[in-house]
Amino acid sequence: MTKYSFVGKLLKRVAISMGVVLIFIQFVPYGRSHSNPPASGEPAWDSAQTRVLAKRACFDCHSNETQWPWYSHVAPVSWLMENDVTGGRNKLNFSEWNLPQKEAGESAQQLSSGKMPQWFYVAVHPHARLTPDERQTLIAGLSATGAPQEEKRSRHSEKDEH
Repeated sequence: MTKYSFVGKLLKRVAISMGVVLIFIQFVPYGRSHSNPPASGEPAWDSAQTRVLAKRACFDCHSNETQWPWYSHVAPVSWLMENDVTGGRNKLNFSEWNLPQKEAGESAQQLSSGKMPQWFYVAVHPHARLTPDERQTLIAGLSATGAPQEEKRSRHSEKDEH
């Protein structure tokens, strides 16, 4: 047996084993939710352009309008996407603006620092890539749009108490 035939057989076994594992992980129930609950309230956008840019760059993870591509049904990618969307919606959800939003006030800062949209999202969704001008427009628009009304009211009442 030559060195090359041994390596070839080993690689074949590894490939078959990986294929079997890939098939079996498809039966793991996590990552199949792919739900888009109904919207219960959107921000009072400062402009239509802010909404268009936010929809393009943010809504897949930060709204109930997620577009679930075909690969979102294949584990382990489905697990990663489910985790990212759930986490994104928990931090900021443009479709549930009537509820307190944990990071509404930080959304412009996240864009400004380059943390959002995340690099791997933009790599797979080039439409979400913002030009420098679009990024500045969205930052200004999110700052002007601000936090949900309930959150604004609670901030004002805290100031009144002091």
